[in-house]
Amino acid sequence: MNILVLCTGNSCRSQMAHGVLKEFFEDEANIYSAGVEAHGVNPKTIIVMDEIGIDISDHTSNILQDYINIQFDYVFTLSEKAKENCPKYKGEPTKVHQLFLDPFDAEGTEEEVLEIYRTVRDEIEEYFTEFDWYE
Repeated sequence: MNILVLCTGNSCRSQMAHGVLKEFFEDEANIYSAGVEAHGVNPKTIIVMDEIGIDISDHTSNILQDYINIQFDYVFTLSEKAKENCPKYKGEPTKVHQLFLDPFDAEGTEEEVLEIYRTVRDEIEEYFTEFDWYE
């Protein structure tokens, strides 16, 4: 199974989902993530994922077109911008739009900002672990 998660900059939400899905499926699925733009993996994203035992420090930031030749079973858009710009991928993947707050825009003290990242991480983890993959 091939799964793609898309967001705006492939720096926070889609990276979190990528890490969660890779952990959830282990070797049973190929997980990819991309953005409308590539902003680099956000260091705060790496920190909050490491807190739950998921290492994404080796992830790269990619764009939608990087995977245009892969046939996906599922394509998830996690931002409005990703949904609006999602290209047509090979085959007929199941497309799912699930909006999550962009933690990149969080403001406050360092701890307050990290708490927003944690909240988004937890929402993403809950969503994908409860998703009905074989409906």
